[in-house]
Amino acid sequence: MAVVHRPGEGEHIGGPSAVTIKATGEDTARSLYLGEAVAQPGFAGPPLHRHRHLHDMYVLEGVLTVRLGEDTLELEAGSFACVPPGTVHTFSNASEEPVRFLNFNTPAGWEKYMRDLGELLASRYSHARGDREGRLTLRLRGRLIDHAPCERARGPLVARRRSSV
Repeated sequence: MAVVHRPGEGEHIGGPSAVTIKATGEDTARSLYLGEAVAQPGFAGPPLHRHRHLHDMYVLEGVLTVRLGEDTLELEAGSFACVPPGTVHTFSNASEEPVRFLNFNTPAGWEKYMRDLGELLASRYSHARGDREGRLTLRLRGRLIDHAPCERARGPLVARRRSSV
């Protein structure tokens, strides 16, 4: 069955800085996740991290600050970034205006992480930590949530992270 989400439609997660899930593995024969993200001015973004999957971003409006390895780029509307598996990266909004961008992850599965993160942000959690394998483990209302697709980056590259990212 075809899936269509018009502007503003989809599964909304978050608050002022938020994501609207547009496509999931269920929608795409497990081929990709697509979210439309809005990062408000000053959004610090996630810590430097790497994925075991492909992560792409396409900027629709505003300027998205993207850190790829040691390079920090200001991506304006119409810019595309393809982040290969294992590449240390992060993104933020250092500008004075909101940034709207598409976030693609292949293969699908990222939607589970986004839903769990949304639930975490919407409630009070009792524990969050990273283990030696780079898994993010969250204890949410007594339920253990374990995510392996994202590893927090460590080492000298992290120490050089600019404060604006």
